[in-house]
Amino acid sequence: METAYLRAFALVVETGTLAEAARRLNVTPAAISQQVQVLERQLGTTLLGRSGRTVSPTEAGRRLAERCVGLLKEMDALRSWVNQSEAVRELRIGTINTALHSLLPDALARFASAHPGVSVHIRSAMSSDLVDAVRQLELDAAVCLHPPFAMPKGFAWELLRQEPLVVLAPARDEHADPHELLRTRPLIRYDRDLGGGRQADEYLRRAGIAPVQERFELSSLLAIAMMVDRGLGVSLVPDIASPLTARLRIAKLVLPAATEPRRFGVLWRRSSPCATLIESFLDHARAAARR
Repeated sequence: METAYLRAFALVVETGTLAEAARRLNVTPAAISQQVQVLERQLGTTLLGRSGRTVSPTEAGRRLAERCVGLLKEMDALRSWVNQSEAVRELRIGTINTALHSLLPDALARFASAHPGVSVHIRSAMSSDLVDAVRQLELDAAVCLHPPFAMPKGFAWELLRQEPLVVLAPARDEHADPHELLRTRPLIRYDRDLGGGRQADEYLRRAGIAPVQERFELSSLLAIAMMVDRGLGVSLVPDIASPLTARLRIAKLVLPAATEPRRFGVLWRRSSPCATLIESFLDHARAAARR
């Protein structure tokens, strides 16, 4: 089955007319019509219904259109895999903010030194969005939390760092009781839409701690650390290791009860055409995580 015919069909469904699809592909409407007819013969069904100058997909056509995007991306990936060379290439990496503010700059410095001809595009987002982007072939790899579901066989995930919950407090409170601080000081919450924020919320509920005041809730661990430094409250967050917090006047207090650590690592497709580059990036990320 010709991928060019699938592209033409998908464009017809998207635009609703043979003429517009033909214009975008720089061919004649008759050529597009012939390609769709070939697909219909190969699949043994009608794919398009015509009404005047407009067309709309049949039920079978809608099902094919839904699969076309994934099929065409897979074919593009296969073509890149077969024809990959040592020429300049691009690696698309997604990352959560924690990694972006901690180990990722060191990992990328090492990677860039080893692969000076490779362009790296970086996208920052929540773990759930990054996982979806890798599954949809929008990203080659992602530094993210471990997905909360069983990984399909075609995917791999490797741990880089574990981060237990700690209480962030002003440096003058480094010997204080962490639970007492959480009860009596304004709380700067880590966003409960994120994995670490949900873990912190569960810990507070299990420990029976009701903060005297919930002052802020935000998704940036670096910003939370800076707000604690400014005396705006305390926070219960994953223990990040970022050089950006080194000069802040804050203390990290260990909790009296054990907590499940937040785990983040690298997710990628085993069949990725960039597999060699991903393995190299992973090597450098491991080295950065050990520092």
